[in-house]
Amino acid sequence: MSLNRLNRRTFLQSTALGAAVIAAPSVLRAQGAPVKVGILHPVSGALSYSGQQGRLGAQMAVDAINAAGGIKALGGAKIEAILGDAQSTPEGGNAEVEKMNSAGVSAVVGGYASSICLSASQTAARYDLPYVVDVGVVDSIVTRGLKNTFRFGPGFGVIAKTALDNLVAINEAAGKPAKTVMIVHEDSAFGAGLAKLLNAQLPERGFQILETIAHPTPTRDFNNVALKIKAQNPDIVIPANYYNEYVLLARTMQQQRIRPKGIYSVLGGAASSYKFVKEFPDAAEYIMDCNHWFDPKNPKAQELKKQVEAKGQFYTYEVYMNYSCVLLLADAIERAASADRAKIISALESSTFSGHVMPYGPTKFINGQNQGAAPVNTQVLKKDIEVILPAAFASAKAVFPMPRA
Repeated sequence: MSLNRLNRRTFLQSTALGAAVIAAPSVLRAQGAPVKVGILHPVSGALSYSGQQGRLGAQMAVDAINAAGGIKALGGAKIEAILGDAQSTPEGGNAEVEKMNSAGVSAVVGGYASSICLSASQTAARYDLPYVVDVGVVDSIVTRGLKNTFRFGPGFGVIAKTALDNLVAINEAAGKPAKTVMIVHEDSAFGAGLAKLLNAQLPERGFQILETIAHPTPTRDFNNVALKIKAQNPDIVIPANYYNEYVLLARTMQQQRIRPKGIYSVLGGAASSYKFVKEFPDAAEYIMDCNHWFDPKNPKAQELKKQVEAKGQFYTYEVYMNYSCVLLLADAIERAASADRAKIISALESSTFSGHVMPYGPTKFINGQNQGAAPVNTQVLKKDIEVILPAAFASAKAVFPMPRA
């Protein structure tokens, strides 16, 4: 009797277990294998702060996508982030892309610095590996004809034109008090390229360039640069450098009581940074910048800001640029319904993605450049960062010239 019960019970248990075992493969098939995506940033070395911020934004997007059900066209497949450290050098970026390719990633996002993006996207092109540039602004990133490379944000040409148009408008509105300029730039592809553009275009806009000063990254002392600025007394100083150097230059100018009519950045490494404003509010006050920025009228952008600040981090452009880039890539994978690299490239080429948090229109790539991307002008006012242009996104009016201390 007990033996019969045992056999019956054993049979029922084994039958249920067998059914579960048979069902399991179909469940696994339905969910889909993870889609590997390379997340590349300079999280060590001279650019480590920006790199860490970029990684934060990318990882938050990956987490959000996975929490919302993953890639639905692939049965809810999760995105698996393969993290890489470019170590603030092009060579480091290349090495990481090689590793990511060997790991079987379907695409790469990031790079941050122009020099890293130039090199890493070229390496990715050898493997027909889709590469989504987060920040790198040198226009040659997308003018080389690489079919695998897509830049979500605006490049030098668009940014420089917007910056100079807005500088002229701000100066004219104030009665044209500014006539002379000094440029201080870091000497890699980013700073040198921007300085070249400014030297070509500022005189055409009625400004005299007194001097252009280059410096390496990293630079630990700006006293001599500040003394040159003080001696020539320009109306406007235009810094073009990465975060650490930007902060040090601004603080050195403050300490030496150098007060031009305006500090007007074009892609200033710290000028549109809440970290800079909180830690050095007096040095930051009244600085203007033409840079990447989020859409302050987008509820999704404001919610992301709260989430980032809840982590004890600053809501910098590296964060929301990378967050948006990963969303853009996920949308392409969803529409491609595949982790195949060629199909993802094709989907990116036809992208009309508008679910980002930037003040852009729908994404439209022509030769790898997003035509909908545009910078905004910000100014540090009353220890906060306000949008001053364009008017459609503005939260304050420009204060120019800077009030004398």
